[in-house]
Amino acid sequence: MKPTTLTRLFLLAALGAGPAAFAAPTLVQDVRVFDGKATHERRSVLFDKGIIIDADFRGAAPNGARVVSGAGRTLLPGLIDAHTHAFRAHELPVLFGVTTQIDMFTDVAMMKKAKQAMAQGGNHQHADLFSAGTLVTAPNGHGTQFGIAIPTITRPEQAQAFVDARIAEGSDFIKIVMETGYGFQSLDLATTKAVIAAAHVRGKLAVVHIGNEKDARAVLEAGADGLVHLFPGATADATGLAQLARSKGAFVIPTFTVLESMAGWRGDDLLANPAFASLLDKEAQAALKARYGNSARPERLAAPKAVAAAMMAAGVPVLAGTDAGNPGTQYGVSMHRELAALVDAGLNPAQALAAATSVPAHVFKLGQRGRIEKGFKADLLLVDGNPTADILATRRIVEVWKDGESANGLRDGQRQQVAKAAQQGAKAIALPPGGRISLFSEQHLASPFGMGWGPSTDGFVGGKSTVTLAAGPALADGQVPLAIDAKVAPGLPFAWAGVAFMPGKQAMESTDLSAAKVVRFKVRGDGKTYQMIAMSQGVRIPGAKPFTTGPAWTEISVPFSELKGIDPGAVTMLGFNAGPQPGDYRFEIADVRLLAE
Repeated sequence: MKPTTLTRLFLLAALGAGPAAFAAPTLVQDVRVFDGKATHERRSVLFDKGIIIDADFRGAAPNGARVVSGAGRTLLPGLIDAHTHAFRAHELPVLFGVTTQIDMFTDVAMMKKAKQAMAQGGNHQHADLFSAGTLVTAPNGHGTQFGIAIPTITRPEQAQAFVDARIAEGSDFIKIVMETGYGFQSLDLATTKAVIAAAHVRGKLAVVHIGNEKDARAVLEAGADGLVHLFPGATADATGLAQLARSKGAFVIPTFTVLESMAGWRGDDLLANPAFASLLDKEAQAALKARYGNSARPERLAAPKAVAAAMMAAGVPVLAGTDAGNPGTQYGVSMHRELAALVDAGLNPAQALAAATSVPAHVFKLGQRGRIEKGFKADLLLVDGNPTADILATRRIVEVWKDGESANGLRDGQRQQVAKAAQQGAKAIALPPGGRISLFSEQHLASPFGMGWGPSTDGFVGGKSTVTLAAGPALADGQVPLAIDAKVAPGLPFAWAGVAFMPGKQAMESTDLSAAKVVRFKVRGDGKTYQMIAMSQGVRIPGAKPFTTGPAWTEISVPFSELKGIDPGAVTMLGFNAGPQPGDYRFEIADVRLLAE
């Protein structure tokens, strides 16, 4: 490239740039380059002011440029996670090389704030965000369970107005939920088809969340542009589904990371990588350790693996997405498991890398990103080794650049914060004498520590269940039981009513109960089945253990190890609940203890 041309590009890049407009250009020299589509064994890449100036720079480094050695390393486009729920932890994705998130449902105010930061050029520390905003679902459908009031839809004739309202809020595309068989209410096919058509009228992609093969076929026939999940199962007509998707010009985002969580299975342990673990505090690690499934059922991954491989073979675009925000996932870091899972399913490493770079950029029309090419965004990831041969090399991160700005300072700062928090972490609470935490009397539901005991219902997520608590009279051993009269209302697939123990000084405050290995309690009741649950910091889905009551007092022991996904060192709540089946319930509980054995 001629010096005069280089100068002009520097000037153009600087126009309209933010506070970093006069930062030095960066040259990554003599590096293997995966440009989003193809691999080049030795190139030098020059970027400045957030823009790639030359993807195959030759000659001496420009004066004042920062030179980064590429020997033994590979330069990739910044990774694009094609399925997240970006409600929180916005600082994490960039630390792991994820520079763009395609969000499938988030808070509209947060979405607008992120878009404003992107427009103003002040988003160097966070991944760029393209979002569906509010998803399209039925009343009491998937997406309504998070305690956030959202609009819903019930009839085809509502579709256009509903879609137009989402676009007015800033939605970049339309996400629809048609999921049957999981306990939620679902849009019917006619309404789903009407929403797809309404999105297309406005020039927007319409993507669909499904949970089984039948629904996947139905929405593809209805004109969906993409499936934002595959489905768990042992078998599927993978070839037939792939041929249908290809004939309709659709794409697929398998989301193996969350499917593994649903299967109660862990493909590999990202936290075994010290460089990754050092960037995640206790809360962030807890979400990654959690699982939807209480028992390992890896056979449920057979169908999505077969379908993903068939889709790839049929020429259907396959995109890498983690469904981050769910148990078993974490923003940024889970992309490295998703890439490995895609390879496990039959993609080669280069195809998996394309699924996380150029393919989502093209499918979602994200502009000049996802490639290492002149004029494209300087969102880049430098790793040791060759991930086009060994996909695990993406985990050996050397440096990340977001909008041309190095994230090394962010990564170092995060490590320091995580280390400091670990050193200052709360000590385990000493167990009370005998371990008893239920100090009930007819006047007061006392406890030896924490906020203590109180009613718990599904009301904060829109449920209508109710509960009445009444203590006494004392039993022969002096213990005062607590009677729980619950009325579980219909309308929610996860409805509940019962009693909760908060171990922290404030509601849902994390408390270290790691001195205890077992929760032991006595119950009697109406013969129905109940659940003892626990929640811990960073985990939205409780660990649960059922128990059945009868007319005589029975002692129940629940090891923390059986409450899947729960960290005893960060417990936020213990609960004893009726539900989810609607109806009237009555049981009594007494002598609740936390025991070391």
